[in-house]
Amino acid sequence: MKLWQKNIEVDKAVEKFTVGKDREMDLYLASADILGSMAHITMLESIGLLTANELDKLLNALKKRYVAAVSGKFIIEEGVEDVHSQVELLLTRELGEVGKKIHSGRSRNDQVLLDLKLFTREAIQRLVGQISELIDLLITQSNRYKEILLPGYTHLQIAMPSSFGLWFGAYAESLTDDLQLLQAAYKICNRNPLGSAAGYGSSFPLNRQLTTDLLGFDTMNYNVVYAQMGRGKMERTVGFALAGIAGTLSKLSYDACLFSSQNFGFIRLPDEFTTGSSIMPHKKNPDVFELTRAKCNQIQSIPQQITLITNNLPSGYFRDLQITKEIFLPAFGELSDCIEMVSLMMQSVKVNEHILDDDKYSLLFSVEKVNELVRQGTPFRDAYKQVGLEIEAGHFTSDKKVSHTHEGSIGNLCNEQIAEMKAQIVREFNFEKVNEAVQKLIQ
Repeated sequence: MKLWQKNIEVDKAVEKFTVGKDREMDLYLASADILGSMAHITMLESIGLLTANELDKLLNALKKRYVAAVSGKFIIEEGVEDVHSQVELLLTRELGEVGKKIHSGRSRNDQVLLDLKLFTREAIQRLVGQISELIDLLITQSNRYKEILLPGYTHLQIAMPSSFGLWFGAYAESLTDDLQLLQAAYKICNRNPLGSAAGYGSSFPLNRQLTTDLLGFDTMNYNVVYAQMGRGKMERTVGFALAGIAGTLSKLSYDACLFSSQNFGFIRLPDEFTTGSSIMPHKKNPDVFELTRAKCNQIQSIPQQITLITNNLPSGYFRDLQITKEIFLPAFGELSDCIEMVSLMMQSVKVNEHILDDDKYSLLFSVEKVNELVRQGTPFRDAYKQVGLEIEAGHFTSDKKVSHTHEGSIGNLCNEQIAEMKAQIVREFNFEKVNEAVQKLIQ
């Protein structure tokens, strides 16, 4: 079944090529498509294009399909082009002619735009929950190990004292910034394109504010041409936000791989969280972190891939946009899996509490020695030179203690401020508004 089919049969090779992976990708969108149809037909009844009886029948039938879609039991049958066609086919089988009325006043263009936005904002909500929990975990570990020092590096050379409090806390704050960018992307996503039809509106007296309210959107995409131009732009914008999160996780994973190697020995994973070698019986490999790093690096390519598909398209719809679904839709599951694994690893990691007992790290404290001399009245440049000459002569000694008290330092991590900043960002997503609207619609 094809919503656009007339009397001419399309060449089978052309059909296979143009449909591509759309049926597979559309399964991601099934519940969103049904939810959008429920709002759309409610609006159609309000402007006289459906009777109250027809609306009641359609809503009841759609609610059953919505339950199936949410539970993963919705299928797109062989020979049916996409999710929109499948939903209409099921309604027509059950209700007859009334099932054919649900498409009035919309196009597949604004329908898939709506589906993508509904899917994306739900996926973002799940990600925000996961990231928020990971930030809490990192802050807990930061507070737990705030007294444990480790070497800080610049240029991969021993630099200055750091701490596990700083290390865990740094990634908590980085993810908090990532949430801020994700919130901006969410606000761009959470605008209603329904009613823009093929990108030029409709001669029906559509009530776009009604569908905006029914679906819990903040506003609508007002200009119908821009609504269609937003396809690809929304995915690219959200892709940049996902890439930011992935970048943080990738860097954390690289740190963990480095720190867990024998030459560093800063952290250790429980044996059951590592894998072995087929030839070297001593090996305990951090494969989870390595795969996380690779997957997150792949996710960071998403906005660039979407840009390369869409950046030379003029206004209006083009079939090129179909391919963006293959890049965009699976990314949320991939990123979610990475967050889950990093959370498990960070909860279970064992910290070496005696790293700096090794004398090779004594030079870490050279700046501490310089600063102590400055506090005693020596000009900084003179103190710097004095300590430098001691190091060159092999006479440098240190008590391996630090006294850092300013905001964000070893002795003043500001974890409470980071936690509050995170909580404020999460509140500003205002997921409650969306959830209340959706629950009201499906009940």
